[in-house]
Amino acid sequence: MKPLILDSSMTNMSGVFYPTGHVFALFPDEDCVRQAAASLHNVGHRGELAHASPEFILQEIVHTLGSTDAPLPSVGAEGDMVRRIADLAGTGHHGVLIAMADKDSPDNVVSAITPEGAAAAFYYRTFIIEDLVPQAPEQEGQSVVVGTHAGQNGPP
Repeated sequence: MKPLILDSSMTNMSGVFYPTGHVFALFPDEDCVRQAAASLHNVGHRGELAHASPEFILQEIVHTLGSTDAPLPSVGAEGDMVRRIADLAGTGHHGVLIAMADKDSPDNVVSAITPEGAAAAFYYRTFIIEDLVPQAPEQEGQSVVVGTHAGQNGPP
């Protein structure tokens, strides 16, 4: 597994982190990332993998929000996803960028990484970001919660 190097192909037109055709998953520590990589290999995943340390995430990925991180709602959820990624990296979580080859299935990725401790996983497709791993109860204190109940006042 190689280290993640952020380039313009991993951002949208506004410069916000949006690696189309990839899954970005977060794990509690580097050992879990390595176990997930081995599990992906064992299920025949063909896409490349790149590791992102918490420091890299906070310095490089979060930086992509730049001045586009306005308090106003936007059409896309990419800023919300970067804030969720930042929350997890701030608690020491490591990331792995998983390239999705033609024959790779998101269901197989989820099946491979969830038992290895995936705290979150986002599949970046054209115009859609799929949240592949349900938010764990200990993550409920995150600064951003994306979903159908995110904008409600009061309990769902």
